[in-house]
Amino acid sequence: MPWFRSGDAEKTNGDAETAAAKERASLEEALQWTSLVMNDDLDGAFEALQRGDSSFHSLGESVTFFMRSILGFEKQVMAEASSRLADCETRAWNDFKRAQQRPGSKLYPAGTEYELVRAEAQLMGAVVGVLHESLVEAMRSFLKLRKAFIILDGIIATETKMLAARAEDGNGGDGGGTSGSAVEAADAVEGEGAEAGKTSTTAAADADETKAPLAAPQSKVTDEELRVVDAVDIFIHSGANMCFGIILLILSLIPPAFSRILAVVGFRGDRARGVKMLWKSASHDNVNGALAGMVLLGYYNGLLGAVDIAPDAGDYDDDAEAVGAPLEKCNRLLAELRTRYPDSRLWRVEEARLLANNRKLAEAVQLLSTGPESRMKQVTALNDFELATDAAMIQDWVLMRDTFLLCLEVNDWSPAMYHYMAGCASLELYRDAVAAGDEEGARRRKAEAEASLRKGPQVAGKKRLMARQLPIETFVQRKVVKWEGQAKAWGVDLADAIGASPALEMCYMWNGPKRMGDDDLARGVKNLAWTRCTAPADVLDERIRRDGVEVAVWAVSMSGMLRAQGKLDEARRVIEEHVMIHDRAIFKGANKDDYVLPTATYELGVIEWVACCHPPADLAAEDVAAYRRGKLDECEAQLNKAKAWESYTLDARIGMRIQSGLETVAWLRRKMSCSSFRRLLGRRPSTPPTTWSLATGYQSRPQRAKALDTDEGGPDESEEAPVEGGGELRGGRGEVVAEEGNDEE
Repeated sequence: MPWFRSGDAEKTNGDAETAAAKERASLEEALQWTSLVMNDDLDGAFEALQRGDSSFHSLGESVTFFMRSILGFEKQVMAEASSRLADCETRAWNDFKRAQQRPGSKLYPAGTEYELVRAEAQLMGAVVGVLHESLVEAMRSFLKLRKAFIILDGIIATETKMLAARAEDGNGGDGGGTSGSAVEAADAVEGEGAEAGKTSTTAAADADETKAPLAAPQSKVTDEELRVVDAVDIFIHSGANMCFGIILLILSLIPPAFSRILAVVGFRGDRARGVKMLWKSASHDNVNGALAGMVLLGYYNGLLGAVDIAPDAGDYDDDAEAVGAPLEKCNRLLAELRTRYPDSRLWRVEEARLLANNRKLAEAVQLLSTGPESRMKQVTALNDFELATDAAMIQDWVLMRDTFLLCLEVNDWSPAMYHYMAGCASLELYRDAVAAGDEEGARRRKAEAEASLRKGPQVAGKKRLMARQLPIETFVQRKVVKWEGQAKAWGVDLADAIGASPALEMCYMWNGPKRMGDDDLARGVKNLAWTRCTAPADVLDERIRRDGVEVAVWAVSMSGMLRAQGKLDEARRVIEEHVMIHDRAIFKGANKDDYVLPTATYELGVIEWVACCHPPADLAAEDVAAYRRGKLDECEAQLNKAKAWESYTLDARIGMRIQSGLETVAWLRRKMSCSSFRRLLGRRPSTPPTTWSLATGYQSRPQRAKALDTDEGGPDESEEAPVEGGGELRGGRGEVVAEEGNDEE
C-alpha cells in the first residue's frame, strides 16, 4: 500500500541520516585524537582512539603504530603495526559494503570514505612490509601498494570528472553547495552505476593480479582545487591527495636496482604530480594535511637535501618544485605545522635540516642539541642521528662519537653503522692526538677507535631488508675486514692501516660537502691530507699511497670538497687522474670498494651540472645557450653511464641521487627548449651572486679559489701541483627569470 511504502521509505531515510550523523561524529573524533600523533603524543592518541569503535578510530590506532615503526624501524613494532593495519582494512571493507546501501555525498559515491581508509591501511601496510626482513612480505607489499593505487586512482578520477563537469557548465561554486549543476554532476558520477565506487576502485583493486600491469593512472592532473566544506568530503579529498601523492612520489624515486621489480608489478611514478597533490593535501588543517606536510618537508629537506643536482636559483620556476625546494613555501609550511603542533620535536628536526641545507650547520647543531626532549623515542632517535651526521660534517669528532654511541641506546636500526661511525670519530681524535704529540691521549683514542671499528662487523647482519643484509652494514663489514687484512700484511695496528679519512668518506655519502660552510670545507680538505695517516712512513708511501683503490677513495671525497668550493677544474682533475685511469678489475673483489668507480662517474656528472649552471664570466652572451646545452649533455651522459652500472655496495643510495639528477636534467632541458628562456639566456646579473642558495648549493665564491696545498691533498706531493687558475667559479652565470605564461614547452 502507498502509505505503507511511504512510511517504510521515511524509516529508511531516517536510518540513513542517523548512520551518516554517527559516521560524521566518529570521523571528527578520530581525526581529533589522531592529530595528537603529530604533537609527539602517541600514547595519548592511542589511549583516546581505543575508546572508539569505528573504522576511523581503527585507522587512527594503526597510524600510531605505523609512525612508531617507520621512525624507529623496530621489528616488534612493525609486526604489531602490520597486524593492526590488516584488521583496519577488514573492518573498513565491511563498513564500505554497509555504506553502499545509502546515498553518497554530492562529490563522492557512497562508501568512498571507507575506501580511503582501506587504501590508507594498504599503503601503510605496504611500507611496513617493505621494511620487513622477509622478501615474501616485501612482494606482498607491492601487491598491496597496487590495490591502494587503484582505489586512490578511482577516487581522484571521480574528482576529475566533477571538475570537468563544472568546467563544462561554467559553475565555480563550492563542492558543498546545492547548485543544480553540482548536484547533476555528482549524480552523473554516482549514476554511472550504483556500483560506481565498486567498479572504479574496489572491483579493480580486488581483480586478478595477473592482469596487465598499470600503464598509467586513469585520473588526470588538474591544477583546479575542489572547494569542499563537508567534513567527510574534506577527509576524502585531503586523504586521497596525500596517499596518492605519496605513492606517485615514492615510485618516482625508486633507484634503478628496484625499478625493474616494480615494473613487473606495473607501477608508474610521477614526481611532479605527486608533489603537487601533496601540496594540495598539506593545505588542509587536519591530520592528512599534517602527514602530507611531513612528507613534503622530509622530501625537500631530507632526500633533496642529499642530492647534488638541483635547480639553480636563476633557473627556478614553478615546474621546478618537483626537483628543487621552494624555500618560501617550505618555510611557511614549517611555521604552520609548528604553530598547529607546538609540542612536536619533529618540526625542530626539520628546521635543523633546513638550516643544514642552507650551510648553517653550527646553528643546526645548536637547535638539535637544545630544547625539551620528545615524548616519542622514535623522534628522539631521528634527532640524535641528524645531530650525529651534522657533527661529522662540521668535524666535531667528540660530538660525533658521543652522539652515534647515544643512537645505540634509543634505536636498533643499524648498530653496526653506529659503532663504525663512532670508531671513525675516535680515529680522527687519535690522529689529532698524534699530530699534537699527546702520547697518552693517542694511546687511549687508538684503543677506543679499534674497539668500536671491530664491534661493527660483530653486530652486523642482525637487521635485514627484503631478506638482504642492510647495504650500509655490508659496507662496514668490507671496510673493517679490508683494514684488518692490511694491518696483518703490513705489520701495523688496525688504526694505522687506514688511509684517507673514513669519516669524511661517509660524509660524501650523506652529501656533506653541500651542507658544509667555507670553514668546514677548508677543514675537510686538511683532514683528507695524507700526512694525517698514522702509518709508518714506509707503509704510507710504499703501501697506502701506491694502492690505486685507497687513492681512488681519497679522490672521490676530495673531489666533492673541491667542487663545493667552486674549484671545478681541480675536482675534475682529481677524479680523472686518480680514479678513471684505473681498470674496473681493481675495484672488484670480496672486500674491495666497488662503489668508487660508479660514484666517481656520477661525480663527473655533478661537476658538469655545476658548470652548466655557472657559465664562464668572459663568455659572450650569444654563446651562453650553446655552452650550457653542451654541459647539460655531458652531465646527462655521465649520469646515464652511472645509472647503467652493475650492482655495487650502496648502489641504492647513489642510485637515488642519480635518478633525482636525471629528473632535474630533464626539467632543465624542457625549460631550455622554451623560446622565452632562450631569449633570456644572455642576460647576466650586474654583480656576481655571492649568497648560498638552498635550491642549488652552488654560488660564486671569488675569494675561495686557492690552490690545493699539495701537502694536504695529492697522493704524491711531487705530482700534485694544482692546475693553473684552479677552475674557480667566477660568477657571471646567466640569471634567468622566465616570462610569466611563456615557460611551457
